[in-house]
Amino acid sequence: MNCAEFEVLLHALIDGELDAGHARDVEAHAAICSACGEKLASFRAMRDAMSGAALKETTPAHLRNRIEAALPVLQARVIPMRGLLKPTRRSFFGGFAVGSALSAAVAASLMLAVVRNNQEQTIADEVVSAHIRSLQAGHLMDVATSDQHTVKPWFNGRVDVAPPVVDLTAESFTLLGGRLDYVNSEPVAAIVYQRRKHVINLFVAQHLGGRHPRIVADSVQGYNVRHWSQDGLDLWAVSDLVGDELDEFVQKIASALRRPPSAS
Repeated sequence: MNCAEFEVLLHALIDGELDAGHARDVEAHAAICSACGEKLASFRAMRDAMSGAALKETTPAHLRNRIEAALPVLQARVIPMRGLLKPTRRSFFGGFAVGSALSAAVAASLMLAVVRNNQEQTIADEVVSAHIRSLQAGHLMDVATSDQHTVKPWFNGRVDVAPPVVDLTAESFTLLGGRLDYVNSEPVAAIVYQRRKHVINLFVAQHLGGRHPRIVADSVQGYNVRHWSQDGLDLWAVSDLVGDELDEFVQKIASALRRPPSAS
C-alpha cells in the first residue's frame, strides 16, 4: 500500500468501515510510514476528543412545535341546553388520554421517518465506501470476464440472491466481471461495469435499505448514487459518472429486469 491508497482508506478505518484485511493493510502502512502514522494518530486523537466532549444537544423547540402543529384540531360538539355543561373528571382525563395518544402516534411517525432516513443514509455511505475500496489495485473483481453467463453462476452459494448480470457492451457500458463485497456487514453481489474510464459498481442484495419502486438519486462524497427496488431485489449503482449517464445505465438495467426470461 502506498500513501495515496492510505489517504483514501484512512477515514474508513477511523469510522470502523473496513474489513479486517483492509484494516490490517492500513495499520501496516502506518507502522512503516512516519508521516501516515502521525496522520492516523492525529485523527484518532481528534475522534477521542470529540467523543468525550459534551457536544450533544437537547431536543429543539421547533420539533415540539412541528408535533403540535401536526395534531388535528378536535371539534367540540355543541349540545343545546339551558345551562353550561361543566366538565367532569371522566371527560377531562378522557380528552387528555386522546391527546396523549395522538401525540405519541405523531411522534412515533416522525421518529420512524428519521430512523428510516438515517438507515438509508448509512447504507448510501457504505456502498460508496465499498465502491472506493474496489478501486484499489487488485480489489475490483473476483471474477473478471465480460461473459454474463460466467459471472452470474459464480455468485451461486456466495450470496442469497441471483443477481441480474446484463451485457450492455453494445450500449457502451462494458461488463467487466463481479466480486463478493460486504455492505452493512452483509454479503452482497457487486457487478462491475465500465464506461470510458469510469467504473460503475452495481450492488445487489435482498435487504439493503428501504424499498423504493422508483429510482432515488443521491450524491455522496462526490460520487453519484442511484437506489431502487425491483423484483424483490435492492439495487444500488455507484460511479463518478455524471448523473445523466448513470441514470441511463440504471434505466437499461431496470428495463432488462422487466423483460420476460425468453426475451433476455
